Amino acid sequence: MSDWKSKQRLNDAFEIVLYVICVFCIVYFTIKSQYPKTLQAILIISVLLLIRGLVKWTKSVLFPALRFSVLFFIALAMLLANLFGLYGIIPFLDKFEHVLSGVILCFIGLLIVRKMIRKQKLDGFPSPIAIWIALYFSVAMAGCWEIWEFVTDLVFGLSSQAGLTDTMVDIICGTAGAAGTAFYLARKAKRHPLSILSVDETE
Repeated sequence: MSDWKSKQRLNDAFEIVLYVICVFCIVYFTIKSQYPKTLQAILIISVLLLIRGLVKWTKSVLFPALRFSVLFFIALAMLLANLFGLYGIIPFLDKFEHVLSGVILCFIGLLIVRKMIRKQKLDGFPSPIAIWIALYFSVAMAGCWEIWEFVTDLVFGLSSQAGLTDTMVDIICGTAGAAGTAFYLARKAKRHPLSILSVDETE
């Protein structure tokens, strides 16, 4: 079995565990009449299924590192932080989520570049340019998210943002995650020049 397939099998197991935990939570919280928690567990399952549907609809291949990052983010943000209420227990958990979102968005940026390369048949596309595009995509999306939070706070009277410092720290965390991912991709590309653009070799 190839290393790529082995990592995907581990991701399959990770996703199954998330389904099992959510089903258990649905039964448990329903028995306890904690229906908001039940709905949160249902939402997690819905998000997992939605991601599978989007991947199939767009005919994309989530390479192992991207898929693991997405599953880990769902487990951290939706399961542990929201469903199990760990926001008040683990300090700076929301900041770590922003770091992880930067990682995910950088990988998604790379995925978009790879789809463009395959569609346009751009053989020999330089890996460094692909990495820079992925990095800039992630940083831009971090800014777009903060704009979305600002608009929803302004229009609906929410309190997603706690001031300029909170907003800038969130963007910095997302940028740090993207930069770390770009550095990882650059080192991988240096060892194997076209590996990050190969569907079956990207970790």
